[in-house]
Amino acid sequence: MNRAQTMPGLAVRTASFRVAQWRMLLAAMFCYLFFYTGRQTFGFAIPGIQAEFGLSKETLGWASAAMLWAYAIGQAINGNLADKFGGRRIMTLGAVLSCAANWVTSFAGGFTSLILPWGVNGYFQALGWAPGSRLISNWWSAGERGKVYGFYTFAAGCASILSYVTSIVVLEVLQLEWRWIFRLPVLLMLAGGIIFYLVARERPQDMGFEPLADTGVANTDDKLQEAAYGEVETSAQRYKAVLKNARLIIAAVSLGFQNAARYGLIVWVPVHFLGANWKSGDSMIDPKWITVALPVGMAVGAATSLWMWSLPPHSATGLVALFLCGFFVYGPASSFWALCPDLVGAKRAGTATGVMNFSSYLFAGLAEPMIGRLLDSSANTSLIFIVVTSACLCSAAVAMFIRR
Repeated sequence: MNRAQTMPGLAVRTASFRVAQWRMLLAAMFCYLFFYTGRQTFGFAIPGIQAEFGLSKETLGWASAAMLWAYAIGQAINGNLADKFGGRRIMTLGAVLSCAANWVTSFAGGFTSLILPWGVNGYFQALGWAPGSRLISNWWSAGERGKVYGFYTFAAGCASILSYVTSIVVLEVLQLEWRWIFRLPVLLMLAGGIIFYLVARERPQDMGFEPLADTGVANTDDKLQEAAYGEVETSAQRYKAVLKNARLIIAAVSLGFQNAARYGLIVWVPVHFLGANWKSGDSMIDPKWITVALPVGMAVGAATSLWMWSLPPHSATGLVALFLCGFFVYGPASSFWALCPDLVGAKRAGTATGVMNFSSYLFAGLAEPMIGRLLDSSANTSLIFIVVTSACLCSAAVAMFIRR
């Protein structure tokens, strides 16, 4: 007889816990599936904003940077808040507040009234990823986190697809102006946040299960500190433990270059494909829909960036190239997030994820106005793919020094 046969109660509890694990993962994935409708739609609004306000691409790059830097600051703060107050409440709060900030942005009458609420929205958006990661790390042991974070990152990639598709539906199908890009898609995020709060539970103990014994702390000193402080560890102690972990900091720098490449594509590819002559070209597909190949590729992995640079903006071949570009630029991201609880433990997973994402969006924000200025001065939007290639190479070079 095996152990499950001799202890039927244990088998029932094990099966029940397994169902609960997947329920929490799917709940977090479902909620984050809609989060990008609140921040990755900006590129589709740029042509309309330029036409109405007469702003340059560099100026709009600064608006994008404001959101990304506010997001970065929020990550550094909100990951710790998730460790302190729980990922379930913080993630739901982010969905509600980001929806409100998007609506405020939609009523902008100029640059100032655009950049301020859009920047605030970046902070609210930062209430999503790290808190969701913290909840997941509470429910899944170290041995399965690579798989689990792969699913979670897949949901983020699908969120990119959804943000692109909903933006195109607003512009092309519903024939609405750019302001509605900030109004309609975010209603999905609001609904997702509310459903997540009703379905998810913070820890196994909240459903009558035993807490996980394997938190995945790789550092002996961190194990001792975690055992000593347990649930009462202060914010300062969490930040100290995370920031002194050299391996995590190296991973954060590598992820920063990777995210600069990613947002270079997300924000500026719609501008590249929706230029003045977007209706011309050899493709049977509307270039608006061609852009969806980018987030689809991201949902499924930067070598193809050079190939993209050599292709005309409205080429049918660009559909395949852009899919591969997205795959290879975003594909490695899930491995970065799985490192967070592995290196510092599940109880500090929110703080570690926030610190890593701070670096990620700090780099992305630095790149945005630089890219906008480059495109303004050169009038050649295909140069975005050269920038992406360079950022990917830097990320790969730094990643060679990451060790578990």
